[in-house]
Amino acid sequence: MIGRLTGRLLEKQPPHLVLDVHGVGYELEASMNTLLGLPPVGQDCQLFTHLVVREDAQLLYGFGKEPERRLFRELIKISGVGPRLALAILSGMEQGDFIRCVHDEDSRALTRLPGVGKKTADRLIIEMRDRLKHWTVSTDDGLNEMKRASQPQPPITHPLADAEAALVSLGYKPVEAAKMLSGLESGASTEALIKAALARKMAS
Repeated sequence: MIGRLTGRLLEKQPPHLVLDVHGVGYELEASMNTLLGLPPVGQDCQLFTHLVVREDAQLLYGFGKEPERRLFRELIKISGVGPRLALAILSGMEQGDFIRCVHDEDSRALTRLPGVGKKTADRLIIEMRDRLKHWTVSTDDGLNEMKRASQPQPPITHPLADAEAALVSLGYKPVEAAKMLSGLESGASTEALIKAALARKMAS
């Protein structure tokens, strides 16, 4: 099991990234919250990881915080919640917000997440309630230790298109993703557009 990786960030194309660890490039998928906390391409970072082995693929997921990985592992234990949906849930809201939704039985907020209908939201609340009973939102969130490197971040040429593709990969329909991004500043970075679109969705 690969539990943690430290290396240089080679590529960052939400929700995918490539981390160079001593010359070996590891392809990972990460939540938007993790991706937004990463340094520019060319700098070093550390990620906690979870490996999913299937018959047709081995998928590696990366997390900037260990508690986020723990929550991911709890989510995929629930019937009907696979790694992709778990990643979408972690992308759509902060860990603390999810815990509060479960404690407050706020299924309406959960249904704003892609792929989460009323039945899934109710199941998340019922099955996660006891598991999260003693969880608290810590101020010590275990953020990555970032090191500066000499390589600059390459320019992003199509941030709006990249942001829309990232939202679609999380489970939002293309029309919905376009609506979430409509009116946002086109000159912003991909990460900033994704963050603003997700915030707009959760506030609607």
